[in-house]
Amino acid sequence: MADFESDYTKFMREWKQKHPEQAEEARKGRALWWDKPPRDLDTQRREQEAKVATKSYYYDAN
Repeated sequence: MADFESDYTKFMREWKQKHPEQAEEARKGRALWWDKPPRDLDTQRREQEAKVATKSYYYDAN
């Protein structure tokens, strides 16, 4: 059973071999959307102090 490989896995392996430039594009996309630079401690402290407590019932007007 360890030799099984799905059609999708085969397709992606072949596609990556035919389009090696896409690996760099994927890294750029990840950096754009997910990888954030570390913030300094002062910025973290100011963000923490600026937080407003959320009400237990969000739609309550009072």
